[in-house]
Amino acid sequence: MEQKELIPHLFRTEFSKIVAVLCKWIGFEHIDIAEDIASDTFLSAFENWTYKGVPENPTAWLYTVAKNKAKNHLTRNKLFTNKIIAELKATTPASEEFELDMSEENIKDGQLRMLFAICHPSIPQEAQIGLALRILCGFDIDEIANAFLTNKETINKRLSRAKEKLRAEKVELTYPTGGEMLNRLQTVLTTLYLLFNEGYYSESNDAVVREELCNEAMRLLELLMNNKETDMPMVNALYALMCFHVSRFAARKNSTGEIILYDEQDETLWNTELITKGAFHLNKAAQGNQVSKYHLEASIAYWHTIKTNSKEKWENILHLYNHLLQLSYSPIAALNRTYALAKARGNETAITEAEKLQLNTNHYYYTLLGELYKETDSSKAKQHFEKALSFAKTSADKQIIQKKIDSL
Repeated sequence: MEQKELIPHLFRTEFSKIVAVLCKWIGFEHIDIAEDIASDTFLSAFENWTYKGVPENPTAWLYTVAKNKAKNHLTRNKLFTNKIIAELKATTPASEEFELDMSEENIKDGQLRMLFAICHPSIPQEAQIGLALRILCGFDIDEIANAFLTNKETINKRLSRAKEKLRAEKVELTYPTGGEMLNRLQTVLTTLYLLFNEGYYSESNDAVVREELCNEAMRLLELLMNNKETDMPMVNALYALMCFHVSRFAARKNSTGEIILYDEQDETLWNTELITKGAFHLNKAAQGNQVSKYHLEASIAYWHTIKTNSKEKWENILHLYNHLLQLSYSPIAALNRTYALAKARGNETAITEAEKLQLNTNHYYYTLLGELYKETDSSKAKQHFEKALSFAKTSADKQIIQKKIDSL
């Protein structure tokens, strides 16, 4: 990998690790300092590697430089000299020198603690996702702004307010205990679920699939599964859901980048290894007697890895949607249920249910109605497709809808 590609790649993978370990060392309230040290480390890499070449082990080089910069900051900053160093000495055995521990075990522990810290209920959900992207996934501000369809000034303000709120709440990098652990874990899972969805259904950059967001959500979930305190059924259920969705990535676009709908996908392109992994974690999630929305959505996604159009398949999916809507209603889930209803009971029944939803600004709603009317009333089908086209935001969605109109 060339240097111009290597540094952005390492920033994505290592920036968050350095920040997490620094915050674990000096405290979450000094997160801005941790980010500055990490950013300065990559600036040094750019300056040094341009003239001296890339070192044999670039990751180890980054960790060493980050350690040295952190030590330099400790010695020249009065606040740290008077307060932080005293605290570090008090908590560090006399036989050990207090220094940054960049071992893999400490990195994972630091990132997991950071994940719980930024998912504190005192800050809004969108701020939690933004902090996760910045601090744990190494996204730059422009990328986060693209993900949220806004500008970097808005993102900077949002993240600054969130960090200030977390400081005011005196949030520490510790694991919640007892009932608080379960409550916070729910928030963490919601954040990762939304992060994954932003990648899978993203409208940013005029693209529907942002695989890197999905991969980061899965990586952070793996941290939870690898920790015995958080390796819970609902965590495994969410991971299974993500595996099933990601398994169909390669089949969702053609060679020109156009989206391929589920019924038209080539299942030979589906990733069977991920489907098997998803099935393993869904089975693991079945332990205990609690059923979360992630269990139900993962089960629905599992049935979609079976391409056959059997009545059994769609009746099972319909039953799962019925349960999901009782447990956690959402308009999109209700709309997806209508598609399953059409497959299981016929278009006429589905039309009656779909029109009750009245999702009058949703292009998926009108696209579905167009599909349901296509065989019996092409005029109505065209009207619905044209409405869908007027509400569609991405060029990929517009291409799909236009093709449907042309086919009429």
